[in-house]
Amino acid sequence: MAERSTAAVDVADNSGDEPLTAKAGKATADGAAQTQESRPTNTSTTDPEADRGRSSAPDLHSGHKLARRYRLEECVTRLDGFSSWRAMDEKLRRAVGVHLLPADHPRARSVLAAARSAALLGDPRFVQVLDAVEENDLVYVVHEWLPDATELTALLAAGPLEAHEAYQLVHQVAQAMAAAHREGLAHLRLTPSAILRTSTGQYRIRGLAVNAALRGITSDTPQRSDTEAIGALLYAALTRRWPYENDAYGLSGLPKGVGLLPPDQVRAGVHRGLSEIAMRALANDGATASRQEPPCTTPEELAKAVSAMPRIRPPEPVFPAPAEYQHTTYQQGTYGRPSAIPGAAAPPTLVAPPLPAPLQSRTGRALKWGVAALLIAALGLGSWQLADTLLRDSGSDTNQSQTSEGNEAPPPKKKTPVVLSIKDAAEYYPDGVPQNLDGVPQAYDGDSSTYWRSKSFDQGPKLLIKDGVGLVFDLGSEHEVSAAAISLRDAGDHTTAAIYAADSMGSSTKVTDMKRIASGTTQSNNLVLTAKKPVKTRYVVLWLTEMPKSGRDEFSRAGYKQGITNVKFTG
Repeated sequence: MAERSTAAVDVADNSGDEPLTAKAGKATADGAAQTQESRPTNTSTTDPEADRGRSSAPDLHSGHKLARRYRLEECVTRLDGFSSWRAMDEKLRRAVGVHLLPADHPRARSVLAAARSAALLGDPRFVQVLDAVEENDLVYVVHEWLPDATELTALLAAGPLEAHEAYQLVHQVAQAMAAAHREGLAHLRLTPSAILRTSTGQYRIRGLAVNAALRGITSDTPQRSDTEAIGALLYAALTRRWPYENDAYGLSGLPKGVGLLPPDQVRAGVHRGLSEIAMRALANDGATASRQEPPCTTPEELAKAVSAMPRIRPPEPVFPAPAEYQHTTYQQGTYGRPSAIPGAAAPPTLVAPPLPAPLQSRTGRALKWGVAALLIAALGLGSWQLADTLLRDSGSDTNQSQTSEGNEAPPPKKKTPVVLSIKDAAEYYPDGVPQNLDGVPQAYDGDSSTYWRSKSFDQGPKLLIKDGVGLVFDLGSEHEVSAAAISLRDAGDHTTAAIYAADSMGSSTKVTDMKRIASGTTQSNNLVLTAKKPVKTRYVVLWLTEMPKSGRDEFSRAGYKQGITNVKFTG
């Protein structure tokens, strides 16, 4: 049951059925959504006459198996003639989600078409549709199930998001929806429960096209509808309030009669730039943010507006204060002894007899005089040898450097290591097969939530089908490179890496022809490579030859893989 809150299908969320402008009613001529006062309180669907004769939801139960493969385990939704389940794919031994409805349901054809179109998109920022089948008078859609992800609804229940997290939300969702609309796909039901945040900080969208088809939601202006929905999500993330008068999705609405207030007027401390972005995305009778920027009417425009903002850095980590020093009751001379009992006689104190003064006997006095005589003789001999050495060296060349033992010049001071600035980077793939070209800048941007990633390999930890994977960094000019600190995405058994001095940013030269600077192996998320002797170079290749096994994520299947979240070189 714990998985329901993080990965349930949630197409039956009736709270705040206001569709965020996703409705079948006609929009205004300019494509802008209706005002809040004129919005219907219920989701607009297809012709209700078509739904009168629809079949009821299939009467299935836990343990029922579809296609002799998908075993139903828990029903999470039963509404409007369809049901949604958490199921087990017994072939691949993984959890999946399943939507079920009768084949004669008036929306069955549109659900199948929407699911097949969404499956063709293949964008990892969306929860993927795995199968869409009509079989035995049933239509069912199978999709990914993400047990480690958290709904935006649950995140907002704990409070508003801080500025950097809200920026990541609107940036990632707007870019994903812009890509979907370029392929002709709309969501039309972007609610807080449709947004999932994974354990790596990535936001994923579920129910693309399918959730709207299951409910019969349509729109004459789908791009405007999805844009306003993203604006409402950002508004809720900044204020923990729903930007309309009605309460919805566990959030309180705005006071009645005051209109749509900017987020920075609803809650103190809201980031001004994000407040303006939210107002530009929401339909509010032409009123935008205080700078009177033009409204954003498509996800593409919204994504460009967010990208044009100054980047919001993540907050600095807060370390707990050290615990206050606790004094112990130990006192010298009492450790291990029983404490005194009131009224009991104190134990007798044992007094040791005084020790005789050292060296006061006749033998002691003779020993003292003998030691004194030896010291005097040693001092005299040493003085004679020193004088003889000085006299012999006085005639030698006074400009000659002294190299005898005990008279060497002091060694030069060691240089303090400094962090070398990375000017540029590229993927290094001498076999002609890159891994993740777009993710290269994320390997050295200083943001621990972003990373460059490799693909997933079946054999490991040592890669068998490739010599390795890696990146090449440009330091701008030649520097003496003495060490590298590498932050890795995945821990486990095990990661092996090395750094090499390269002659260019290209991939034509193999690492076997380069000078190795340092190498090492780790089982944690951090690896420090230290050179025995610094190597002077401008270009540095980071080369991974062994990687740990990790589970399926939003980008790739389970296998041997690794990601690099940050790299720093010192010299």
